[in-house]
Amino acid sequence: MHFDKIKNKGQARLFQSDLMESMTKTHPVVIYAMYLPVIAFMLYYGHAYKGVGAGPEALVFMGGLLFWTFFEYLMHRHLFHMIVDSPRAQRFVYTMHGVHHEFPRDRERLFMPPVPSLLIASILFSLFYLALGVYALSFFPGFLFGYLMYGSMHYAIHAFAPPKWLKALWRNHHLHHYKFPEKGFGVSTTLWDLVFRTVPKKEEA
Repeated sequence: MHFDKIKNKGQARLFQSDLMESMTKTHPVVIYAMYLPVIAFMLYYGHAYKGVGAGPEALVFMGGLLFWTFFEYLMHRHLFHMIVDSPRAQRFVYTMHGVHHEFPRDRERLFMPPVPSLLIASILFSLFYLALGVYALSFFPGFLFGYLMYGSMHYAIHAFAPPKWLKALWRNHHLHHYKFPEKGFGVSTTLWDLVFRTVPKKEEA
């Protein structure tokens, strides 16, 4: 995904309808308000009513968090940056992620908007519940918490200067945006970029 000119100011217009356009934007607080109660309720419900012990709950929660980082990498590399030919598919990819590469500092499009986010979350929870049963009540909160950490990191990378201890993540993501869109797919961690050898090399910076 490459643009001749990356716009560090301004915002794209995606839909003619004001209502549709408003549904492509959100603020981090909205997403926190949606998902933090879900995380807390599922952990409580699984422990208090489904007999999931505190130890297994914590381990499965961490498993969900780790799985998020892998999911994040796969989605970013293979879905958000997929190569398509038809104009309709190109429009879909642009709306889903390309707009962020053209306007990387648009703070209203750094988290997925509520409606598609809730739809995808519902589908994923259903799949996790089919696979894990009651342990999905621990796994999915870990997965959601990973998403919130990813979203918060992504927002911070595009909105603020990096603290010293997170410079590697800032560097990885900025190189992904400004030099090497085919590398640096991890946002919340560089783990999977290291595993799959997609870390931009220092001499390339």
